[in-house]
Amino acid sequence: MKIIINGNVKPYYIQMLVMLYFPGERFPEDDASDDGRLCEISVLSDDTGTDAGASVKADGKKANGASRLPHGIFPEEKEAQYAAGAALLEAFTALTGHTPPWGMLTGVRPAKLALDLLDKGYSAEEAVTFFTEVYKAAKDKAVLATTTAESSKRIVTEDRRRECSLYIAIPFCPTRCSYCSFVSYTSPKLLAMIPDYLEVLVEDVKHSLRMIDSLGLRLASIYIGGGTPTVLSASQLEALLAALQNVSHGVDEFTLEAGRPDTITDEKLHIAKIYGATRVSVNTQTLNEAVLRNIGRSHTTDDFFKAYSLACKHGFRDINVDLIAGLPGDTVESFMDSVDRVCALDPTNITVHAFSVKKSAEMKTSGLDVYDRDGEIAGESVRYSGQKLLSSGYIPYYMYRQKNTVGNLENVGYSRLGHEGLYNIFMMDEIHTVFACGASSVTKLVGENEKGETIINRLFEPKYPYEYLRSSADERTAHREEILRTAKAFYSTYGIK
Repeated sequence: MKIIINGNVKPYYIQMLVMLYFPGERFPEDDASDDGRLCEISVLSDDTGTDAGASVKADGKKANGASRLPHGIFPEEKEAQYAAGAALLEAFTALTGHTPPWGMLTGVRPAKLALDLLDKGYSAEEAVTFFTEVYKAAKDKAVLATTTAESSKRIVTEDRRRECSLYIAIPFCPTRCSYCSFVSYTSPKLLAMIPDYLEVLVEDVKHSLRMIDSLGLRLASIYIGGGTPTVLSASQLEALLAALQNVSHGVDEFTLEAGRPDTITDEKLHIAKIYGATRVSVNTQTLNEAVLRNIGRSHTTDDFFKAYSLACKHGFRDINVDLIAGLPGDTVESFMDSVDRVCALDPTNITVHAFSVKKSAEMKTSGLDVYDRDGEIAGESVRYSGQKLLSSGYIPYYMYRQKNTVGNLENVGYSRLGHEGLYNIFMMDEIHTVFACGASSVTKLVGENEKGETIINRLFEPKYPYEYLRSSADERTAHREEILRTAKAFYSTYGIK
């Protein structure tokens, strides 16, 4: 689709809105679109507000939309964008008869927008109204975002903003799920990199802990994620956790994303428990055996129940179970069955993801992308899970959205009251700094300027394990020292008082 913009609106936002209606759409830069599709946006501001108009043409049909935003609803730099978004949404709704559940919102953190409204003094009801009338979101999504924001607001005190968290990446898996595009290594040759990877990772972890201490920050949470962290052998896992033993028992939450049930053993969970882990994830994704095989998972439902039982045996304070709505071959009925059976186990945390296929996923590259493109199955599945979990006493406490998600849906973490996953809130709502170690990880320094605005500086590690290991010892040392210098300079300027 050819896009023409007259006004101060970033093309990327318009492209994201277009792809809500035309997934995978391309945007040629020449004068004419290859498929005859055209989107024209015009934005003009005056003394009292901003007007926007939109005209869209696709598949032999044409429609128009218009909007006006008075000054003061959004920051000046966002006003033109949202005025254009409202106009374009009206045009596409007229063209297709469909309104996306999240309206004009394309970002990954809708609950953070709701939290901003609550922080400004909006009541929950007023925040819901803002989402439905201004962002054009569906009522149930507005309520979800606001309820999630209320959970975050209850947990996040000012003291939390002066703390930090630590993320440790284990980008290796026993097998690769067909829908996955995360940086994770699965072949025997690449898995053989693990000992060398761990050696460097442990030194980075130790350096991060020294850095946190030198900055005078309190470490609130630790999260070991993947990939699949329990792809490590018991001895390898112990070597990693030993690097954390001086701090792990003093944090408020220590999560081991155990992940694949077929990699979880009694010995590994015992080691995790004695080294201070308080929260583990046992992620089945579905309890439909045929779907598990279809997506490349090598575990069975029986493997999941055994792994879950082991986690209960070791007495972790919290256990999380991940489910994915809309997987290829799944039905609303079979997903409902998965939700019901997981609920019956009574874990403290259940996370419901909406299925998303990335461009580099095996399912996409191999031509096997046969899934619920319109999102009807996923939508019904997500609706059921929300109703079931709320009626079972769970509350939504964090959420995020991804590109290429069927039905333009969302991922939501539910928990028992008082058992919310703290790291997930800290990370998703950008509450405080998260130091990160390992390939593909990103340290996110979070501070505040003199106006009270959140300032973020991201520091990237090499994407792939072989790149992470390519540096010499001296180069790694220099890299660690540079991170420390950057963090000290950042906190001297933007440290939260």
